[in-house]
Amino acid sequence: MGTLVCLHAHPDDEAIATGGSMARAHAEGHRVVLVVATDGAHGEVPDDLVEGETLQDRRRAETMASAAALGIDRVEFLDYTDSGMTGWEQNNHHEAFCQADLDAVAHGLTDLLRDEQADVFTIYDWHGGYGHPDHIQVHKVGCRAEQLVRADLPNLRVLESTMNRDSMRRMISMAKEMGFDGAGPERGDGEEFNPDGPMDDGNPMGTPEAELTLGVDVADYAESKRAAIASHRSQISDSSFFLQMPPEIFAQAFGHEWFIEHGQPVGLKMGWMFE
Repeated sequence: MGTLVCLHAHPDDEAIATGGSMARAHAEGHRVVLVVATDGAHGEVPDDLVEGETLQDRRRAETMASAAALGIDRVEFLDYTDSGMTGWEQNNHHEAFCQADLDAVAHGLTDLLRDEQADVFTIYDWHGGYGHPDHIQVHKVGCRAEQLVRADLPNLRVLESTMNRDSMRRMISMAKEMGFDGAGPERGDGEEFNPDGPMDDGNPMGTPEAELTLGVDVADYAESKRAAIASHRSQISDSSFFLQMPPEIFAQAFGHEWFIEHGQPVGLKMGWMFE
């Protein structure tokens, strides 16, 4: 049995990006570790916060509920401040994750990877999927941690989690055929979602299919992934794109997760991170 370590930027990213893979790894007897970089302070603020409760408190609790749904064995919060979207003044906050010292964060991750004797380590692609500063920082610190730990863990597989842009087009087309409004997974405003349009950093969403190296079938774990997404109630309502779909349609739409593996030639293959 092996150990999977997943580094994510904010509470709820874990469920959406690698929830199926974490649930599958747990079901197959592997150890699963989640590292959450930020406190998610710039998310949606729910109406039902109790006296003394902060959004950060709520999002941490929701992450623990998500972890339980996915079978995660260990959760570590780095507690950096959410940097907000590109261009926000919060990007310049001295405690913002995007301002964090790269080597300092990477050395901490290296200690964790060594401690866990990790076999697989997931980060994000070069632009964090959609250009969020904290997602880009996950890529940077993850790559630096890989450099630092490679001598100690020579067989560590490092996978960049990303979105399959071509698959997203197919998913949107299927959603339209099923009668959904086309708002898409990152929109709730009724506007047409276009994965080829400019995202937070001006680049399109995710990665073209031709540039991927690994696709993971997680359809059998779609309900666990869906339950983890639903755990983040402050950010994802029952009316969201994710939760509107009937279970069988959700499994079709979100039953695969996509990666770019370091050291592997470009060319998509379906497989598993513990093969």
